[in-house]
Amino acid sequence: MNPIFLIIFGFIVGGYGTIIGAGGGFALVPLLLILYPKESPEIITAISLTVIFFNALSGSVAYIKMKRVDYRSAFIFAAATLPGAFIGVYCVKFITRHAFDIVFAVILAVLSLFLIIKSNGKNEDKTPAGIGAKRHMVCADNKIYEYSVNEPLGFILSLFVGFFSSILGIGGGIIHVPALMYILRMPCHISTATSHLMLAIMTLAAAGYHFYLGDLNGKFWLILYLSIGMIIGAQLGAKVSGKFAGSLIVKLLAGALMLVALRLLFL
Repeated sequence: MNPIFLIIFGFIVGGYGTIIGAGGGFALVPLLLILYPKESPEIITAISLTVIFFNALSGSVAYIKMKRVDYRSAFIFAAATLPGAFIGVYCVKFITRHAFDIVFAVILAVLSLFLIIKSNGKNEDKTPAGIGAKRHMVCADNKIYEYSVNEPLGFILSLFVGFFSSILGIGGGIIHVPALMYILRMPCHISTATSHLMLAIMTLAAAGYHFYLGDLNGKFWLILYLSIGMIIGAQLGAKVSGKFAGSLIVKLLAGALMLVALRLLFL
């Protein structure tokens, strides 16, 4: 595959994925399935999770500079994703993908429609305060966020996110962001930034396990070219994300969810 194409594709996906806090796996996995139709599911997910790690790491650095990351939530919920991620890496070798993909595609499509309806006419950074531990954040642009986080509920949700995202190779941000916003009631821009740090931690662990299993053998150059584009795209995506209204970010996330659903159904 042409290295320039891979870098450009990585740049586009990395930028878009960073804006919505999803990491880009929702677009990367379909591309890999098309380019490498004979590869096994574990190889596809291994490549995707490894590249997403570099995207998430780059985006996290940018968001940390902007002071948008809720560190306490990120580390607690990321720790919860790890057991699920390891189980997912193991189970992907045995689960029948076709049946699982259909069920999960329906869930994602419903969630996409839910986000579109919820985001109409609303500023998603003004969501009502949640229940739980209080948070007070002052970002680099002097914007102040005050909200609460139900940490036990977030921990439980993250266990499932780690499992499903590891099986599908999509990283988990595409599921975590709506969970943070609509279940835990975290502001949109804080949710996307915090999700990125959680994503970096989870994908590092999952990709490391795939490496241990030998699933990444012979894929160095493919991962390198995609990662270069992802890293650059993540920096740009983080910088422009603040210019997007919360409701627009939610719509972009909804579109990404629908793309994943369509991929699962038709590819």
